[in-house]
Amino acid sequence: MIVPALATLVGLGILAWSAEKFVMGAATVAKFLGMAPLLIGMIVIGFGTSAPEIVVSSFAAAQGSPEIALGNAFGSNIVNIGLVLAVTALILPVVVRRGILRKEMPLLIVVTLVAWLLMSDGQLSRGDAGVLVLLLVVLLTWSILQSRQEPDENYAHDVDQETESRGLSKRAAWIWLSVGLVLLVLSSRLLVWGATEIATELGWSDLVIGLTVVAIGTSAPELASSLAAARKGENDLALGNIIGSNLFNTLGVVGIAGLIAPAAVGTDLLYRDLSMVMLMTVLLLVFGFRLHRNGRINRVEGAVFLAVWLGYTAYLVLNPT
Repeated sequence: MIVPALATLVGLGILAWSAEKFVMGAATVAKFLGMAPLLIGMIVIGFGTSAPEIVVSSFAAAQGSPEIALGNAFGSNIVNIGLVLAVTALILPVVVRRGILRKEMPLLIVVTLVAWLLMSDGQLSRGDAGVLVLLLVVLLTWSILQSRQEPDENYAHDVDQETESRGLSKRAAWIWLSVGLVLLVLSSRLLVWGATEIATELGWSDLVIGLTVVAIGTSAPELASSLAAARKGENDLALGNIIGSNLFNTLGVVGIAGLIAPAAVGTDLLYRDLSMVMLMTVLLLVFGFRLHRNGRINRVEGAVFLAVWLGYTAYLVLNPT
């Protein structure tokens, strides 16, 4: 039990550290290769922040632990709202832009419903997974086309400033990209092995391990970056990043894991966990809504999210099978 626990902790720590190095190395390399700042932000950084979930769920599926893969994906969605956004809002209220209220939030609700419908027969088949990945490609293409028609210069400027502030040379960027990727893979394998062994020893289901320990670990980069932004008073992009991550988890992470290994989907995931994902997302829309102006998630609403997440997590820990 001690060795798997140490493996899990070491895996989580290296995963969180290497994800940040991988993202910044990839973003700087993309800039040196001439990619526009807007595309770097939307594709490279957006994809990179979900890299821990992608790698962990892919290895879990390949190693015959599909419940860890699915638990990680949907558990990360719950953690992103119930922990990451909640703690950020407790430090400094989070701005909810009207564009997010009109487009991204309803889209996230629809995507969650689509995932539920595809898995409602108790299976995540390769066909279901292919539909999710195709939807992700369509969504990315639509986002890029929209951004070209209505460019967000402030966002592009923020991305440009972020890559410049790191001051990485071309050689250093390539090194961090390579080292970060290798460590992501190795730490993910270590984490999946340790989590699976712990689940076996404690009698916990792979799903609960994925929803708790693994989901919290793979969401660590989002938590660290959101807390850093909140301390600087620059958390206006926090909600957009979280919604983007949740969209990618639902379509990309679940889709890729399903393409690697089709999985049986239990009633707990369908009715308990996906219901929690939907509840958190709908609450986000309700709390953030303001008529004719930008909304915000205040400290009281952040505390509600945190309380809901703590209650849900406590239930999982007390009912781990």
